[in-house]
Amino acid sequence: MSTKRPPDKGADTLPRAPVIAAAAQAAEPGRAGWLDAYPVEVSGGDLFGDAAEPVAQVWRGVAKGLAGLGDGDPAALQDAASRHAVELGLTFRIAGDEQERDWPLNAMPLLISAQEWAVIERGLIQRAELLEELAADVYGPQKLVAEGHLPAAVVAGSPFFARKMLGRTPKGGHFIQLYAADLARGPRGQWRVLQDRLRIASGIGYALENRLVMTRAAGDVLGGSHVRRLAGFFADLRAGVAASCGREQPRIALLTPGRFNQTYAEQAHLARYLGLPLVEGRDLSVLNDKLYIGTIAGPKRVDALWRWINTNALDPLAFDVKSQLGVANLFEAWASGGVEMVNWPGIEVLESPAFSAFIPRLCRILTGGPLILPNIATWWCGQAAEASTVVARLDEMTVQSAFGQPVEGLSGRGAVAGAGLDEASRKALLEAIWRRPMDYCGQEIVSLSTTPAIIDGEVVPCPFTVRAFVARTADGQWKVMPGGFARLSSSNALPTSMMGAGDLSADVWVIDQGSADKQGSGLLTEEPPISRGGGILASQAADNLFWFGRYNERAEYVVRLVRTMLGSSIELDEGARENSGTQRLLAQLLVQIGAIEADMVDASPVEICAQALTDMARTGSVSSLLRRRLETGLSLRERFARDFWRIVSRPYPPVSTSRPQDMLEFARKQTENFSALAGLISENMVRSAAWRFLEMGQRIERAQGLCRMAGALSAEPRNRGALGALLDLCDSQIVYRSRYLTGPMANPVRDLVLLDQDNPRALVSQVEQIAAHLIALPSGRDDNLPELPLRTARALIGELQSATAQDMTMQRVMALEVDLLDLSDAISLRYFLQVDRDQPAARTRLM
Repeated sequence: MSTKRPPDKGADTLPRAPVIAAAAQAAEPGRAGWLDAYPVEVSGGDLFGDAAEPVAQVWRGVAKGLAGLGDGDPAALQDAASRHAVELGLTFRIAGDEQERDWPLNAMPLLISAQEWAVIERGLIQRAELLEELAADVYGPQKLVAEGHLPAAVVAGSPFFARKMLGRTPKGGHFIQLYAADLARGPRGQWRVLQDRLRIASGIGYALENRLVMTRAAGDVLGGSHVRRLAGFFADLRAGVAASCGREQPRIALLTPGRFNQTYAEQAHLARYLGLPLVEGRDLSVLNDKLYIGTIAGPKRVDALWRWINTNALDPLAFDVKSQLGVANLFEAWASGGVEMVNWPGIEVLESPAFSAFIPRLCRILTGGPLILPNIATWWCGQAAEASTVVARLDEMTVQSAFGQPVEGLSGRGAVAGAGLDEASRKALLEAIWRRPMDYCGQEIVSLSTTPAIIDGEVVPCPFTVRAFVARTADGQWKVMPGGFARLSSSNALPTSMMGAGDLSADVWVIDQGSADKQGSGLLTEEPPISRGGGILASQAADNLFWFGRYNERAEYVVRLVRTMLGSSIELDEGARENSGTQRLLAQLLVQIGAIEADMVDASPVEICAQALTDMARTGSVSSLLRRRLETGLSLRERFARDFWRIVSRPYPPVSTSRPQDMLEFARKQTENFSALAGLISENMVRSAAWRFLEMGQRIERAQGLCRMAGALSAEPRNRGALGALLDLCDSQIVYRSRYLTGPMANPVRDLVLLDQDNPRALVSQVEQIAAHLIALPSGRDDNLPELPLRTARALIGELQSATAQDMTMQRVMALEVDLLDLSDAISLRYFLQVDRDQPAARTRLM
């Protein structure tokens, strides 16, 4: 199964011959088109096979243009698109997976004409307006229930009905700010709504990601085909949320359940693209019915939350007391108008299959006309006649939970086809339906249209669904994204809402007649005011940046120890450096850091280094530390450049632990990776507070490592092998030789690696850099006096600047390491969120 692909530019309706020619221009003359042998006579309808000739011509032109880009080979084009997706860092996670997967974008886009899309747009806007009215009634007068148009059990029986929201209305006047719908195209070309999505519009980021990849992979074809752009939609979405806040330049944050969520990568990408802080519940607090984010500069007001968590998890005091994702008293904040929410809490009650069974009737009652985009036929078993229909026609239907919760007889599955049940399962399901009929719905079996897709190097029909998105603009009107997120099924299984193993995605191109320029050329519609810096930095983000730097530096420290143990970077005149005494000292350092077991000290260098590099059970091994670096980095991915993240997320390569030379080469390659990251941090990161916390974490860890190394390796002045190892570990061999023209001696070595302010790897340089970062950070004091972290750092600098090499005994260096621990604790207590102040995070997180 192949994967991946995205586009960018756009236009208005059916393209004429010039557009077709532009799309095909890149194709090699005389080359057969990919769609020439396409099996258009497919059951259930096909987007290309059913297309009118003008639209079919566009399909052929796009296919020929793509063939030119792939040199006629669909697999080559697919590979190119996949590489672009990897370069952009696009990933997703399947439920139950520990690791993220590469985003599976198919290189063949899904084309829809402007005329066909216009019908979809009208239907989506009609449905969004209808759902807005229904939300206002459900949480307001409830006339539809009182007048008998809607059974009370459909509302009150839903676990998503938020009783606390009754009688409350949003300050901005709208319950729904963003709406999504899963659409299926039937055999005769009609579009239907499979499911309404109001709680979380997952897929909106994937649609953006698909377009970004296709822009890289097929930019010329995309631009020449007059594809409508997406940038204007996202600008209007952000402007609409801002307008609902009623404040000039409001702060909008995206509330995520955290990095273990299935769609976290999508959330991080959206936050970065739209310039929104990505926050978790623990970053937020409520004060005087206003919502604030804790930052290193103190609390900052949050005017709106784009929530990606359920209503029940939003406030443990108002809803589920077990929730660890929400914010205490958040209910009071939004109920009093202190914060806007996208979408309004409790709105997910309208998503249930049970509710959708009544949507056609309610549309006629409220609007006087039928749905432009009909539902798939649904029967709620809470009514006797409908339950009898479902039971009688079970072989013609699928059965699913009425309210999206696990129910008896479905074995945790979202939906089952009645015809596919064995006798025992069928009997169990029917008995469950009769026991609690209100928990079940029957739906017609959906026959999906197909679309051309690249599968295993060939262009073949593939069933698809499209998730479309509608958002309010700044004036409160609805705007439909010109495209969406297409999911290509890897089988003929029932449609689901999430990407499954083997499924693909595709970009949706809405083809226009007009110029792409009318769609807008970028994210912002007007020039923003000048601003500098890296934006606000939440305390939790600062904490993660600090520890990312520490994990990174500690992993490099272990790699340096391994490299030094296996082979010196420069030979000593006195002979081989790896004598048994030095080896034992290096092994003891690995024990101190948790890279090897204590009883490994006298083992062979090969055994010691193998454990230090690969033993995941050892918290200080390189493999374990890099895993923890990655886990911490996942919470920061919206802050990291793609090149940086590509290095961080690179899988840990296999290590041949039987040959010292192989491990030495591995250690050298890892050192190159650390150097590459250091270069990106130094050259590419804006000198913001985020950069400073990453830097401070690295320098605290490096300073502690220097104390450990200097204390152990310079304790015996006559052990030149140990002193040479210390110079190696500190990258100071060459400068020492050029300065002293002699072999390693204790005091000159101590001076160079601990006290020399001109040596960037010296201990004093690390502390000076930490102090410089602390000076640049915002102060939490009104009197402008130095805070504890800065005072602690300055005291350390003074001690080091006044010391001599002779003063740097093992005891003195060990005392300095304790002082560095105190400095780390002071930084943690001042800037980071504290769960237990009696147990400082800096002392416990790695030890």
